[in-house]
Amino acid sequence: MARKTPLTSLSQISEINLTPLMDLTFILLITFIITFPLIEQGISVDLPRGDATDLSARRARTISLNSRDQLFLDDAPIGEDMLRRRMIELGKNDPSVSVMVRADRRIAYGSVVRILRILHEARIRNMALITRADSESSP
Repeated sequence: MARKTPLTSLSQISEINLTPLMDLTFILLITFIITFPLIEQGISVDLPRGDATDLSARRARTISLNSRDQLFLDDAPIGEDMLRRRMIELGKNDPSVSVMVRADRRIAYGSVVRILRILHEARIRNMALITRADSESSP
């Protein structure tokens, strides 16, 4: 029995189809665009109102203190002693880092002062107290 197609007419496909790769890239990009704003606001904190300028968070760490006086470093729960050690280490390794403190408006003033004292002892000079703009609505 003879072949229907000669061996010389078969050619290799040397091109890669990029369409599925581009689809995957766009899906990942859209996923990150949607989820990125949720990462920063992961802990529910009712911020006090106040007028201030916007901050640029290039190399910033966030310390959050919720209404139950629970402490978080970049959305991860942390104890006060561990926070003190991490801030001292951060102050030595990267003195130009910024630390943003987000505290619920219903907690005692002394809790915020304890956090600020830790930052002062760690020699962190760039810190900010995050507030909600007067024009924003309550959650």
